[in-house]
Amino acid sequence: MKIVILDGFTTNPGDLSWDPLTAVGTCTIHDRTGPGDVVARIADADAVLTNKVPIDAAAIAASPRRRYIGVLAPGPNIVAGAAARARGIPVCNVPEYSTPNVAQATFALLLELTNRVGHHAETVRAGRWSSCADFCYWDGELVELAGLTLGLVGYGRIGRAVAAVGRAFGMRILAHRRGLPEDSADVSFVDLETLLRSSDVVSLHCPLTPETHGMIDARQLALMKPTAFLINTSRGPLVNEADLAAALDAGRLAGAGLDVLAVEPPPASNPLLSARNCIITPHVAWATRTARRRLIGVTAENLRAFAAGAPRNVVNA
Repeated sequence: MKIVILDGFTTNPGDLSWDPLTAVGTCTIHDRTGPGDVVARIADADAVLTNKVPIDAAAIAASPRRRYIGVLAPGPNIVAGAAARARGIPVCNVPEYSTPNVAQATFALLLELTNRVGHHAETVRAGRWSSCADFCYWDGELVELAGLTLGLVGYGRIGRAVAAVGRAFGMRILAHRRGLPEDSADVSFVDLETLLRSSDVVSLHCPLTPETHGMIDARQLALMKPTAFLINTSRGPLVNEADLAAALDAGRLAGAGLDVLAVEPPPASNPLLSARNCIITPHVAWATRTARRRLIGVTAENLRAFAAGAPRNVVNA
């Protein structure tokens, strides 16, 4: 099997081994691939793997040898799944490799907003504590999580993992998902408006679909408490960025912690880059070495299952 990886650098910049994949087939690994190079690079591949390089219907049609497309991520929206299905090509993802990492990053963002550890550490490094007249100081209000309400938009694997951490902090858990299930002893399922109005922290954990694109906009933000925080470790386009920046700058929201943006890397004109009390990390919630090693391993297992005639983690069936 000839395997082509279009954008391997972010998965493995050199600190891991590709051996699990090279054991399955002959691998050509490109660090990065521009849009104009996709068709040529995948022309004679049996299997193509991509993380963020789009594989559209035209690329699929131009590659008659293609038998398999793998996404090095949970989200399959980077691939024209229907076009692949029409050609009998399975599109397979890796759904669970980063769950504990994303839950951890969700709270890293929230704790920076509520305790401002990084900010205070920088002020100490700058000499402020050494010159302080008191034994301590703090910038802005420090917020206790115990007793607050954590609202989760989406309650799949990652949402449930975040809920578990929230409960450990003593938070009350609300959740919203399609087809609201019955409440359980430790989570209440509510409609989106109720969740936004009631939550002290709103954390997004839903897939990007036509229905969820831009779902958090000025109207939804206006429902939230002015003391509330918004966290997004899911997909950037879930949020209308101009509306969020306006709400933050006007003080209608206490803060936001974002690991994803609508365009990555963001243009310098993105209003969130200068918005009040907005913490942005460069899409790293998934990227621990442990998670990336797991990603490579599961991708290899997907390929072996396909070669054996029983493809798994198929998202375009």
